[in-house]
Amino acid sequence: MEINYIIIFCVLMLIAYVFDLTSSRTKIPSVILLLGLGFGIQQLTRSIGLSIPDLSEFLPLLGTIGLILIVLEGSLELELSPGKLGTIRKSFLGALIPIVLLASALAWLFHEYGDASWKNSLINAIPLCVISSAIAIPSVRNLSSSNREYIIYESSLSDIIGVLVFNFLALNSVIDGIAFLEFGWQLLLITIISFVATVVLSFLLSRIDHHIKFVPIILLIVLIYAISKIYHLPGLVFILLFGLFIGNLNKIKNNKWIQKLKPDHLHAEVERFHELIVEGTFLIRSLFFLLFGFLIESAEIVNTQSLKWALITSGIILAIRFIQLKISRLPLRPLWFIAPRGLITVLLFLSIPQGDTIPLVERSMIIQVILITAVWMMIGLMFNKTESNT
Repeated sequence: MEINYIIIFCVLMLIAYVFDLTSSRTKIPSVILLLGLGFGIQQLTRSIGLSIPDLSEFLPLLGTIGLILIVLEGSLELELSPGKLGTIRKSFLGALIPIVLLASALAWLFHEYGDASWKNSLINAIPLCVISSAIAIPSVRNLSSSNREYIIYESSLSDIIGVLVFNFLALNSVIDGIAFLEFGWQLLLITIISFVATVVLSFLLSRIDHHIKFVPIILLIVLIYAISKIYHLPGLVFILLFGLFIGNLNKIKNNKWIQKLKPDHLHAEVERFHELIVEGTFLIRSLFFLLFGFLIESAEIVNTQSLKWALITSGIILAIRFIQLKISRLPLRPLWFIAPRGLITVLLFLSIPQGDTIPLVERSMIIQVILITAVWMMIGLMFNKTESNT
């Protein structure tokens, strides 16, 4: 029986790899194919009467590890230089403003039509406001470098801002001045921790001579993130700062303190480390969306009651993105189409405290919004002219 599971796992991962290879030609995001494959496997197992244990508990675990790896991969690819400040500023505003406007608009709808408090309405709105870097980043690798860079910055920052705002709302029973002071202290504390941890991890990365060196580094990164979550600290800030630092060492290698890290040697190690992160991200992301597709029920996709709200939500998402891109003077094509919801939306939805859930924002609606925004992105990429990758 164990051999059968191994065979199934290997075949599914190879199929996921084929999806990833062919997505640049078919213009179909691999995530849609993975969701479809997972859903098809579910239908097949039911039709032949095969009993499958409950796998839903693995979804948050895969999602959390996937989020860490995705943000780390994205931050390692980002180049920090004076010439990039404009892109960084636009990406930050592109991540922040839609979250604020979307959260306000959706919270008003949930408050008015869902008979929920403003605080609960905001908590339920935030998961729908975050662009999924797990879907967006791998889907834009064939766009021009400027568009690709913007999406990497925007989606990574959207994940971080979304998690910060969600945790602030969910963990504070009362939103007052004390709550904001505590939040500011948490940000300051995680920044200090990030600085110390980044220096220590960079030192280890440059000095470890053992043939196994990258797995312990990754385990330490995940450990620091997990401990920060226990103390309600924004661990994604650490992931972002660590990736940005080691990914841009060549910009500051002449600093006398940086020289102690052997920057030339460390840069070569970072390249190898980045390759491992890319491979690991592919594996975890593929498993997450396969499992998510497997857990989707047919009734959730065709639920007409939630479909109305899913369409309204998706329409507001696209309307606000259209306005934001116009104000930022960014190209509508293809950026207007690239605003998918996905991994982080599921993670935050599953993290809503039981007492804060509202009937209007149900699992069916979340799934439908994810599918609608993913299909919208697919349409935009299919009809987008081939761009130069320079």
